[in-house]
Amino acid sequence: MRGANVVHTQTSPQRNRNGDVLLFARNFFRHPRMLGSIVPSSRFLIKQLLEPINWNRARVLVEYGPGVGTITTELLRQMRPDATLIAIEMNPDFVRHLRSAIPDPRLQVVQGSAADVQEILRRCGLTRADYIISGIPFSTIPAPVRERILRKTCEMLEPTGAFLVYQFSSRVLQDLKRVFGYVGRKFQPLNVLPAHLFVCQPATA
Repeated sequence: MRGANVVHTQTSPQRNRNGDVLLFARNFFRHPRMLGSIVPSSRFLIKQLLEPINWNRARVLVEYGPGVGTITTELLRQMRPDATLIAIEMNPDFVRHLRSAIPDPRLQVVQGSAADVQEILRRCGLTRADYIISGIPFSTIPAPVRERILRKTCEMLEPTGAFLVYQFSSRVLQDLKRVFGYVGRKFQPLNVLPAHLFVCQPATA
């Protein structure tokens, strides 16, 4: 998985970014309900989304729907050397891309559903996460699956952990408030599309 990345180290950053955008856009047209946007997240969104993370404390992070790895890359840039990032992605094109393009031993890319986060963490030898980051479009996910994802996410967080969410509508807000003890809300206009951001913590936090 990590030995096949020599080609990527010889490719210009701009070419890599252009390739990521094309891959993301192509998959958007194939699966618009899974992605929600035609382009990856902006740097403004990523910065605001990750602001709540205490990087000194964060040992286990989980990302739902990493896509082409725009947020994944920033997580890895700021993470501790001994931290672990579990990226859960359903799209096999994105899974292949992430595994070949990001040669970081702290990253484990798992093809699967966020609804199975408990089983995935267990398979990785982990019990809980300090932070879980998600951009999957909850408004297009069937209600029973959405409920399972939110419940399992809350269960898998450390008591002082947080679920960091960005969405292109605020429809998931009531679900978040029902499941989590605390939900903070922000808005980021400098993104395609403008995004609602939520910081969710378990009731025991």
